[in-house]
Amino acid sequence: MEIEEILRELDTIFRDILKNENITLTTETTAKDVDGWDSLTNMRLITAIEKHYNIRFGLREILKFKHVGDLCASIQAKKK
Repeated sequence: MEIEEILRELDTIFRDILKNENITLTTETTAKDVDGWDSLTNMRLITAIEKHYNIRFGLREILKFKHVGDLCASIQAKKK
């Protein structure tokens, strides 16, 4: 699975959870870059992403995510 494909799928998930059709993620996007992406929303996003990809993230892993690129890399590794 390519990073670009993951980003497109994450765009859809983020747009749905945040109710904002204008979101376009990059590997460098952080929570500070997206209006409404707070700690509660983060947990909703993680849950939706886990469900979409049928994967699980550990708490330590989640805490290490600094930007969307880290999230993409983790998804990519789990889907190999």
